[in-house]
Formats: sequence, structure tokens, C-alpha cells
Amino acid sequence: MALIVNPVMAPIDLGCDEVIERARKLCGISLSSIKRADIHKTSLDARRRSNIHFVHSVYFELLDQSEELRICKSNKLCKLAAATNIIPVIGTKKRTGRVVVAGFGPAGMFCALMLAKHGYRPIVLEKGADVDKRTQLTERFWKTGSLDTSSNVQFGEGGAGTFSDGKLTTRIKDPNCRYVLEEFVRAGADESILTKAKPHIGTDKLKAVVKNIREQIISLGGEVRFETPLKAINMHNRSVSSVVTDDGDISCSALVIACGHSAEDTFLLLENSGVALEPKPFSVGVRIEHTQRSVNESLYGEQADNPLLPVGEYQLSHRTAQGRAVYTFCMCPGGAVVPASSEEGGLVTNGMSEFARDGENANSAVVVSVSPEDYGNNAFDGFRFAKRIERASYQAAGRYTAPATTLGGFLSGKPTLNGASVNPTYCLGVAPYELRRLFPDYVSSTLEEGFRVFARKMHCFSDMGAVLTAPETRTSSPIRLPRNNLGVTERADNLYPCGEGAGYAGGIMSAATDGINIALKIMQCFAPGEDS
Repeated sequence: MALIVNPVMAPIDLGCDEVIERARKLCGISLSSIKRADIHKTSLDARRRSNIHFVHSVYFELLDQSEELRICKSNKLCKLAAATNIIPVIGTKKRTGRVVVAGFGPAGMFCALMLAKHGYRPIVLEKGADVDKRTQLTERFWKTGSLDTSSNVQFGEGGAGTFSDGKLTTRIKDPNCRYVLEEFVRAGADESILTKAKPHIGTDKLKAVVKNIREQIISLGGEVRFETPLKAINMHNRSVSSVVTDDGDISCSALVIACGHSAEDTFLLLENSGVALEPKPFSVGVRIEHTQRSVNESLYGEQADNPLLPVGEYQLSHRTAQGRAVYTFCMCPGGAVVPASSEEGGLVTNGMSEFARDGENANSAVVVSVSPEDYGNNAFDGFRFAKRIERASYQAAGRYTAPATTLGGFLSGKPTLNGASVNPTYCLGVAPYELRRLFPDYVSSTLEEGFRVFARKMHCFSDMGAVLTAPETRTSSPIRLPRNNLGVTERADNLYPCGEGAGYAGGIMSAATDGINIALKIMQCFAPGEDS
């Protein structure tokens, strides 16, 4: 047990020991009663440039647990720390076969890890390659335009988040979030992710982290089979009895679908097997690039060069009078805009940052919400809607050269890259194009309104030389696999949709915790058997 003191306001130059001492005095904790103390979480409050400061929560473990309870009851700044250990309830019945996890992104990875830790020896099937080969194939695409449709930014070990900023921010309140962070640290992520309010791993470090988690799963008796897509599902008495791969059939006690948001082939397979699918809202738009310095100046003013302040990042949103949302998404400080296509003839962009976030530019998606009311109520209409944008973008400038313009060019309807205030980072080249031609009118007009509103919130959005690169279409899954309270579909009592692709998460953290929660449901349903 331990207690958390929050909030503790502190100047940006106040050291860790001084912050802990300030927290101790706020709660009247005696020095002799402390077993351990540390910073628990830190966020930056830069709302007023004249008073930029950190807001900390401080962790205290006391020698006497009853003293922790007394302090928490008497001081409203204190609360008991949530436990981070997960104790599953294991069912008594057993089922034939192994648990098969289709997909090795954050959801599939943490589902498999949790199962492996409790004796279930899962088999993971991943369409793409291991992270080393995947990185080689992705970097080849970025240099030459030669795309591998199975291993790329979207598919392969670690999922789409492997080539991103490795953001670990989330709005969910799942108590297992802390457990996920601690597992990442054990696998090699920087310990700072445990204390930062907006933690990130960085794509350079994330590659080693996912590999280490894979090795842990294998050491516990699990298997991870790369370049092995799910080919078919065999049903018997409303249960998945086995799955089919190019290497043969696998007897299956449960099947977890954790395939990611771009796995249209897997969704088609499920539909052909009688699994219900439904369309869901997602968002489309562009990537905007500013210099990182202009972002820092917008946030920090005269303190933009203060080395004690973190690299500037932002999150902006606006809702139009018609009720449509426009917002920034996956902001990558000191990062680059990268090619993120997964099929020939379609162009997709994404953002990526390494751990240091030390690149010259910052980029963010600026996207507009779309829903089945816009594109149709068939389960695959969202995919078709996004593909039309991706194919139009591919055709606009030829091959994987991205259509682009300055912000001023977009707002004026006269696309140009002349006068750009940043050097575009998209590595396969950009060409001037009227981006409104790629999107429905309601998307373009909402983007325009959003840019004008954001300019009133952050000065860098007033820079008409900022560069827009299109399109951003893979914000989340356009499809959902309905599941009941037991975590399974109505079609089969052992088929578990999971993570972002299935429509139940929106980033690394929410996907990872959903994977854990599905593993817990599987364990509650049945115990590991001799063949599991």
C-alpha cells in the first residue's frame, strides 16, 4: 500500500527532492515514517506564460500502513495508490486446443503476454514480419517507393504504433494502465514514462521494447508466428474449433481477433464466417507541419528556449455549428511525416517521432469526424470511403509522391509550396495540389473552419507557410465487431474481438488494456489444459 499526494505545484526549476519535501510538508508526513518516496506523475501547466509551472503528484510508502490510511482520511490532497498487480480469476473447465491470437499489435501482444504468464501458452499469428525485417521493408519503401503489402507501417510486429511517436497518453481510466507502463519499462522503455503525464516511448526505442515482450511470451511457452496470416475459421456448435493458416490447421480453444484498423482482409474473412460487423465513425484529414520552434514559441512565449521545459506539443479541437468535430490527432513533436500505405495504388500519411523528439519540424494530423451517415451503413463502406481518398491522393501527384500545399494555399484555394516556412519531411516527395479535390466538401470546409479557430488558440496556426500533406485516413478502425459482456461475438462463444481494429480502442494504451481485459475474460471462462 502507498499514498499519493496531488496536486503539488512547483516552479520548473525545482528539483525532485525539493518537490518531495514540499509534498511531505503539505500532508504533515514525518521524515521518520517514510519508507520510500518518489515523483508519481508530472504534467506541465503552460496556460499562463507568466506562470508556467509543473504539477506533480508524489508517491509515499510509509513504514506503517495504518498511518497511510489516517493521512488519507484527514487530508484531501492524499489518496491511496491503486495496486498494479493483476490477479486473474481462473475458470475450472478446460477446452481443447490453444488460445490463438490473430495480430501482434498492442492488444494482441498484451493479451498473449497475460495469457502466457498464467500457463495458457498462446499462439500468435501475425500477417507481417518481425520488427527487424519489417523495419528493413518499411525503410526500403520510404527510400524507393517499393511497397510490401504485408509488412509496412500498418502491418507487422508491434502494430501501427511501432512507426509513430509511441504515445502512451489515454483518456481511459482503466486501472491496468499503470501495469502496461511498468511492463513497457521492464521491456526496455525509458523509466520517465512512469512519471510523465504525456509519456511516449519513441519509435526508435519501441522496436526493441516489442521484441523483448515477444521474447518474454516465448520464454513462458507461447509462440509468435510471423508472416502467417489467418486464412479461415472452422466452426463447430457455435464455437471456433480451429483456424487455418498456410502451415495447416491449429486446434483452437479460443480465438482473439486483434488485427488492427487496416486489416480489411481479416474482416472479410470474418464476415464470410458469419460474424456480425458494423460500420463505426472515424476521421480523415491532413498532416500539418510547423517548425518545432514555432510550436514552442506559441506555447511558452519568451521561455521557448528554456531547457527545463519539454518539447512543445498540443491538442486542439473544435465543433462546428453543424455538430461536426475537427481536431488534432497524433501530434509528433520533433518528428516527420511518413508514408504509411499498406496497399498498392493508395497513398496514406502518418506522423512519427523518435524518443529524443529532436527533429526540426513538428507535425500533427488535423482531421474531421465522419460517420456512417456520411458514407453508408454497410460494414465495409467506411473502408471504401477511405480508399477513394487514398487512391485519389495516389493519382494526384503520381505514385507515392504526396499532394501538399501551404496552409495559405489551402485557405485561398490556390495550392502552392512557394513560401513554405518548413522543409516538408515526407521522404517520397511532395507536389502542390488542391487538397479540397481529395475530400467531400463537408470535410474541406470543416478543415478550413478548424484552421481558423486553431489560429486564435496557437500563433503557429496563423503561419500561412505551414505545410499540409495529405491524406490522413487511418485514425481508427472504420469497422466494429460487436461483442457481449463476456467479450465474445454472438456467432461463437470463444471468438473475442479485441483492440483498435475491432473498434474497442484508440491508441497503444487503450489497445493494450483491452488486450489484458480480454485475456482475463478468457481465463475466467476456462483453465489452461494439457495442450494449452
